[in-house]
Amino acid sequence: MCNMERTNYSTLTEFVLLGLSAHPKLQTVFFVLVLLMYQMILLGNGVLISVIIFDSHLHTPMYFFLCNLSFLDICYTSSSVPLILDNFLTVRKRISFSGCMVQMFLSFAMGATECVLLGMMALDRYVAICYPLRYPVIMTKNTYVPMAAGSWVIGLVDSVVQTSLAMQLPFCANNVINHFVCEILAILKLACADISINVISMAGSNLIVLVIPLLVISISYIFIVTTILRIPSIEGKCKAFSTCSAHLTVVIIFYGTIFFMYAKPKPKSSVGANNQDIIEALISLFYGVMTPMLNPLIYSLRNKDVKAVVKNMLGRRNSDGI
Repeated sequence: MCNMERTNYSTLTEFVLLGLSAHPKLQTVFFVLVLLMYQMILLGNGVLISVIIFDSHLHTPMYFFLCNLSFLDICYTSSSVPLILDNFLTVRKRISFSGCMVQMFLSFAMGATECVLLGMMALDRYVAICYPLRYPVIMTKNTYVPMAAGSWVIGLVDSVVQTSLAMQLPFCANNVINHFVCEILAILKLACADISINVISMAGSNLIVLVIPLLVISISYIFIVTTILRIPSIEGKCKAFSTCSAHLTVVIIFYGTIFFMYAKPKPKSSVGANNQDIIEALISLFYGVMTPMLNPLIYSLRNKDVKAVVKNMLGRRNSDGI
């Protein structure tokens, strides 16, 4: 355990990211794994975005939301993965105070936006399955574009509030963050002042970007399952469920990890909490890297429409080459 760096909050200019400093061998392994996963994230989500943009058959509400989800995954990982990779390579893992706040703002904003967006995607599936004949009338461009834009606005505003409150805290105990990145709960643990306002604000944030979207998703799927069970043919039931199974898988992975980290903010460290902090950091790493890598595979690249478009694009290139 490295020595805590004492500093007065009035002169605090940087933080030290602890990460896996106590496990140097693991750092090399994690560097290779994270680098490979980051490349897969950029490739998978980038291909998906390109396919959706350049093929007019995919200009529908569902794929518009998927395009936003993929762009979010690229932005989220790009706001944290370069710092994580640098953390694994450098001995002294320093980051400036302003740089830490910017990275925290971007990561929190992208994560909050994705929570809300998954709720919007559930509403889209609800209308598509429960009201298939009215779907083109309800989910027009004037409906789904504001839904996606609203997700971004909510996420950005929420992050502005949480980051602003965190920046006002005095950090007079130490500047060592027991994490890979500038994660907001790890930052709050370093504060030497009352963080009741931050805790209340985080609780409100949890309600808006975690609980409410999850309720929307749950209620939507109750109606979706009820509607699917009414379909007489087994083939029809399977076809209807297949349009939602990937989204449901992504929701379980995404919310499962994020609820573990944010549902119960802990303002102060307890005795013997170091191992728990490392476990939470590893789960955060899984949430921040693994989930965006799996999203294109689970949700989109398995889709028949996307696969057909990719095959056509590859076929055209081969024919042009010949």
